[in-house]
Amino acid sequence: MRKPYQVWITVLIAAFAAVAASAQSFRVQCPASTITHPLTGTSCGTNPTAAGCNNSEPAYNGPTQFTTVPVNGTSGGFVTPTAGTVNGAIKCQQISGGDGYSTMADGNQVFMFSFGPLSGLADIAAGRPGTEFPYVFNTTYTGVTGKVLTRGDPATTDGATSGAAPWTGAPGAFFPAFGWNGAVGLTPDIAADVTVANLNEGPFPATTPPTSAGTCPTPTSATTVTAWTDAPLGLPSGSMIIISPAVAEGGTATPVGYAGTWTITCVSSTSGISPDGVSEYPFQYTATATGLAADTGNDLAAYASSPPTLDGHVDPRPIMDVGVMNGNIPAPLITFDEDDEFFLTLTNVGMIMRPDLFEQHTVHFHGYPNASSFYDGVPDASIAINIGASFTYYYLAPDAGTYFWHCHITPPEHLQMGMVGQLYVRPRQDRVPSGGNLYTYLGYQNGVSEPASNAAVDLRTACNPGSDILCSATMPAINTAATRPAAGTLCSGATVVSGTEGTTPEYVYNDGDGSTCYDVVYPMQMHGFDPNFHFVGMTFNPELFADMKDKYFLLNGRSYPDTVAPGPQATITSDGQMHYSQPLPSIVNIPAGGKASLRLVNLSVAEYFTLQSLGVPMHEVGFNAKLLRDQGGNNTEFYTNSITLGGGESLDVILDASDDGCSTYLGTGCAAKLYPPGSTFYVYTSNLDMLSNDAENFGGMMTEVHICNSVSSDTYGNVCN
Repeated sequence: MRKPYQVWITVLIAAFAAVAASAQSFRVQCPASTITHPLTGTSCGTNPTAAGCNNSEPAYNGPTQFTTVPVNGTSGGFVTPTAGTVNGAIKCQQISGGDGYSTMADGNQVFMFSFGPLSGLADIAAGRPGTEFPYVFNTTYTGVTGKVLTRGDPATTDGATSGAAPWTGAPGAFFPAFGWNGAVGLTPDIAADVTVANLNEGPFPATTPPTSAGTCPTPTSATTVTAWTDAPLGLPSGSMIIISPAVAEGGTATPVGYAGTWTITCVSSTSGISPDGVSEYPFQYTATATGLAADTGNDLAAYASSPPTLDGHVDPRPIMDVGVMNGNIPAPLITFDEDDEFFLTLTNVGMIMRPDLFEQHTVHFHGYPNASSFYDGVPDASIAINIGASFTYYYLAPDAGTYFWHCHITPPEHLQMGMVGQLYVRPRQDRVPSGGNLYTYLGYQNGVSEPASNAAVDLRTACNPGSDILCSATMPAINTAATRPAAGTLCSGATVVSGTEGTTPEYVYNDGDGSTCYDVVYPMQMHGFDPNFHFVGMTFNPELFADMKDKYFLLNGRSYPDTVAPGPQATITSDGQMHYSQPLPSIVNIPAGGKASLRLVNLSVAEYFTLQSLGVPMHEVGFNAKLLRDQGGNNTEFYTNSITLGGGESLDVILDASDDGCSTYLGTGCAAKLYPPGSTFYVYTSNLDMLSNDAENFGGMMTEVHICNSVSSDTYGNVCN
C-alpha cells in the first residue's frame, strides 16, 4: 500500500471530496424476475408473497423442470424453467465499503476498515441477516415513512446513546423505532424526459412540406394526439407517458387537455415532419377529449417524460449519510437458500479517517463455488470497486453450508482491520413439506428417483458419488425413515406449548436422515484485533505486519461480557453520531430439549482459535461447508467438547441439549435432568491468554448458553421464555 507524504494530505482531502460529491456512480440492482426465476404470479402487485412472485421460498417438491425455447433463426435453443416447478427465489442486499469504529469490552474504541449495511438496516440491528426479497428491498424510506434518513440511522432514529442502548433492560422484548429494510438511496428515476416541440390532435393540417408522423399512421381519429419531440423518446409503444405543461417564449402555454398520463399507441422508428416544417421525432397517444387546440411553431409545446420508476437509480445523499463511518464488525450477515439467485451491491463510500487512501474494495466469498471468476472478488481475476462507485455481484446458491466473505484488496491488512463477514446457505431440505420423507426428497435432488410431477433430473443438483467426488449431498447409507417435523415441534418430535415457541426444525445440510436437524441457529465469527496495528493504520504510519499480535479476541466482534449484552452495540464515531458498530451478540438461547446450530468461522489472520463447550456436548456435522459423510454414505460426524479452527476455515457444530446427546450413556430422559430450563452454560476458548480484553484479565472469547422453556424466534434477538 502506498503511503504518501504528509504534505499531500490536504490535497488528497480535497480530491476525495470532489470524487464523493461530483463523480459518484452509485447504483443498486434487485430485479423482480430473471430467466431463472420468471415472474409467473398473477397478483404480485397486491400480494407480493404469492406463488410465482419470487418473494417467498416455494416448497421443494422435486427438481426444477425446463422447457427448450425453439430455435428461430439466430435466437432460441436455450432452456427456461417450467412454471410451477421453479425452486428458490430472488434475494438482494446492499453494503458499503468504508471505515468506522468499534467499542471493545474494556471501553477502548478501535478504528476499522469495514463494510456496513445499506439495506436490511432494521433486520441487521435486530441480529438477523440483511438479505431481503425484492418486494422488501425495492422500497424507499420516504415512501414508507414519509421521512428522510439521517446520519447514524438506524441508531439515530432508535435513540441509541451508548453501548447496547436502547436494548438495555433486555431480555425483555424491545420494539425499535426504526423498522425499514429497503435499499438506502433507492429513489424513483425518470428514465425518459424530452421536450415536445409540437402537439396536434386529430388529422394533420395542410402544410408545406406535408406534415407526417414518420412510421406512425396518419391520424383519422379526432382523439389521436401526435407529438413531435426534439430527441428520440426512448420508450416503446404501450408505455405510459406523462405530458406536463410548458410556457414558451412570448407566454404561450400548453393548451388545456394535453396534460396528463397517457398510454403510448405508436412510437415512430424514423423522424417525421412537424407542422412547422421541422424534422422531429413523432409519437402518438389517445386523448379523452376532442377539439384540443394545436400547439405548434414555438418549439416548446410541453414536456414528455416516463413515470417515475424504481430502476436502480439512487440518491447519493442518503448513501453518504448512512454509509460513511458506519462500518460493522462482523460485516452485515448474508443468508440465502439453495436455488436462490442473490444480488449483492457493494458501494464504496471511501474512508473518512484515511483520505490519503484511494482504497478499492471487493467482495470475495471464501470457499464458495462461484460460476464465474468475474464475481469472485479477487482483483487479479475480476474487478475492484473504486470510491464513488457501485458494483452488483451475482451468485447462484448451489451448495448448502457455512461460508464467509471478505475484501480481497491487500487481504492481511483489510481482514485484520475488520472487512470480514459471514454467510450461510440454507439447504433444500428446509423446504421439504411437513411429513415428507427426507431420504426420498434427497433422492429427488440427487437424481436417484423423481416424482411424476417433476420427472426430469436437474443436472445442477444431481449427485452420483461414483462419477463425482465433489458430491455435496451423498445419499445416507441407511434410510432412517426420518420425516420433516411440523412447525411447533422440536427436532426430537416434542410438542411445545402453543404460542410460546417461535421456531421450526431446520437442517444444516441436505442429510436425508435428519442428522443435522436444529431448532435455533447462531452464526458465530471468531476474530481478533491488534489495537496497535489499527492505531497505526489510522494515523498514516507504516503498518508492521510481522509484529501483528491480537489483543482482543472476539465472537461476532465482541469480547465477554459484551458478547452477552442483547441487541446491537453502538459506538460514537468521528462524525459525532452513534452508529450500530457491532450488531450481533453471541447469546445462545436453546429451548429445553432442543438443539442449537453454531455456524462457526475463523477470520483471524494471526491466530488459531479453540472453542470448548462446558456441559452441553458439541455435535460436529460439517467442515468447510461440507457435510461430514463419506462417499459410501456413512456419517463421519462425532461428538466433542472442543473444536479448533485455523484462519479461513468454517465448522458446523450443533449444541445438543436433547436426549440424542446423552441417552447413549445416561438413558432416555437425561436431557431434562442435565439441561433444565434456567440453566446457564458457557462456550469459551481454552487458550487462557485469549480470555482477556487487552490488559483486562477477565473477558475475551467467551459467551453464555441459556436453556429456556421456549424461545421467541430461531436466532439472535430472540427472547428466552
